[in-house]
Amino acid sequence: MARSNFENLKVYRLSEELADLAWKIAIKWNYFARDTVGKQLVRAADSVGANIAEGSGRGTYKENRRFVRTSRGSLHETQHWLRRAYRWELLENNEVSKLKKIIDNLAPMLNAYLNSIGASRKNGK
Repeated sequence: MARSNFENLKVYRLSEELADLAWKIAIKWNYFARDTVGKQLVRAADSVGANIAEGSGRGTYKENRRFVRTSRGSLHETQHWLRRAYRWELLENNEVSKLKKIIDNLAPMLNAYLNSIGASRKNGK
């Protein structure tokens, strides 16, 4: 199957890494932790890439930019749930290191991607 344009983006592929890692971590937690913070964490992390994908398919620079901003918000939400998981001692040190590396790269990549969208930002096309 041929890749869609968004699938070729490094920022999208990195968002997939974040979502996959969040899933692998949360799936190991006890039922209560998975059902509360785990579900929220996985949904937020999945939303980062989902919004990149949706924005790229909207057909206008304005819409794409709006969805990348939403993606950026989802990344911040992911960070919130990771902070809670860390506080509640659900994360191992090696998991924290892996997550931090991804987030430290993904945040500026999302900003750079947002800034790169659209030859003409004034007309929104």
